[in-house]
Amino acid sequence: MRRADRLFAILQALRGGRLRTAASLAEGLEVSVRTIYRDISDLQANGAPIDGERGLGFLLRDDFFLPPLALTPVEHEALRWGLALAAAHGDEALSGAARDVLSKLGVSQAPFHAPPSLTPLQKKLLQGVREALSRSRRLGITYEDSAGAVSARTVRPLGLEHWGRVWTLTAWCESRNDFRVFRIDRIRSFKDGAPFRPESGRTIGDFVAAVRAQARRQDG
Repeated sequence: MRRADRLFAILQALRGGRLRTAASLAEGLEVSVRTIYRDISDLQANGAPIDGERGLGFLLRDDFFLPPLALTPVEHEALRWGLALAAAHGDEALSGAARDVLSKLGVSQAPFHAPPSLTPLQKKLLQGVREALSRSRRLGITYEDSAGAVSARTVRPLGLEHWGRVWTLTAWCESRNDFRVFRIDRIRSFKDGAPFRPESGRTIGDFVAAVRAQARRQDG
């Protein structure tokens, strides 16, 4: 998470007149308590009316105003469509967050109705993959291919793609030492692995470049 996004999230968490401890903020934002204290000090120094103290908790006074986003009608419609898709085709956490945002926008009904495309198990799988992707953590997966063969893989999640009713995971497969694309509905189990750092030749940009190079060779 970018620091600017984290500062905004802290302001949002402190609204409503309820004390929030630095420990609870740190847990929710996945940073250290020391980082929270430093961020709150910086926000206070820049004029944010945050009351409280270390060991007790912090809150944001009600007179602090965060201006709403100024969206054009088309931008608002695009946002509604995107949120409706996330609500229909995301995992439980993503779907719930999308419905909450639609409610905050004052939208009682999405611009279209799409039946859920994932089973409860697939939603759990998607959430696990999505969280591993956002945290740059390896995944150990058991995968069944189109022929029914099952294999164990260790992968580095690089990107999630939605194809109408199917989600796919683009990853660097350490078991095959190459890029692979896995269908979420064919992952039979998963477990978190160790974190990883981007490496040249193993990033999503490298994958896209390889696909484009292959397409040029076929066209030529």
